Amino acid sequence: MGNTNKKISGLGFHHIALKVKDFAKSRDFYVNGLGMTPIVGWGEGDGEVIMLDLGDGGIFELFAGGGDHLSNNGKWLHFAMKTDDVEKAYETALAAGAEPKMPPTVVDLDSRPYKMTLKIAFVKGFDGEELEFFSVLKKGE
Repeated sequence: MGNTNKKISGLGFHHIALKVKDFAKSRDFYVNGLGMTPIVGWGEGDGEVIMLDLGDGGIFELFAGGGDHLSNNGKWLHFAMKTDDVEKAYETALAAGAEPKMPPTVVDLDSRPYKMTLKIAFVKGFDGEELEFFSVLKKGE
């Protein structure tokens, strides 16, 4: 499917970034625990950054030097990743040290302009970030 944005040519998702307090622990969780692939990184200490490929070309960027305070940009609500197997993604995240928030659940949405049935699950990462595993089971009418 080509780009459908008629105002900004080539606009699309590139990455989402998270500032973490324990860079090594978070890197290990996302790379070894969830299977993301390192693409490129730079800096060191509290200035270290790494870009990770989710598996479909979407990018997740980790920044060192975080803490429990909110940045001027606030805090995201959650980071959703599409998957063919929500249960496996959820169990994989838990096995890698994530905290459970909501187990895999089927949700029938009374959405517009069409109805959707989703399967979703939520976990929390090491900095309290919420991760959602998301799959569209049914879309229509």
